[in-house]
Amino acid sequence: MINKVMVAYGYSIEHILMVDIIPDPSVRKAMNEINAAQRLQLASVYKGEAEKILQVKRAEAEAEAKYLGGVGVARQRQAITDGLRENIMNFSSKVEGTSSKDIMDLIMITQYFDTIQGVKLESDEEAVGEKGVKSLFGISKITGEHLS
Repeated sequence: MINKVMVAYGYSIEHILMVDIIPDPSVRKAMNEINAAQRLQLASVYKGEAEKILQVKRAEAEAEAKYLGGVGVARQRQAITDGLRENIMNFSSKVEGTSSKDIMDLIMITQYFDTIQGVKLESDEEAVGEKGVKSLFGISKITGEHLS
């Protein structure tokens, strides 16, 4: 179109360099909305991936914590077993006429008493029911002073 106008003056336009295109405002608005929608869609994808990674890492951390907790419990039980074995050997060598079963019975009774002593009472009510303690030790009457 510009070539037709310029031919009248003796000029022929072969190529032109366009520096700035300014589309209609409604077209610019539509293009901006398309770009914004694409960026929001991409942001949603990234956010979803980040949440997925966080869930996986949380699950891995929880699994590791449970594993380490299990290892700790196993080591604790092994230490208790080793300690019991050593106590039984020492006790049976020092007190003649005692069997391993007698020593284990004594240890179990001691542990029962330690457990009862460790029970905390809340507002004059026993955390362990009175019937449970009675049946455990064959006690006919129990009061708070037995548990302190």
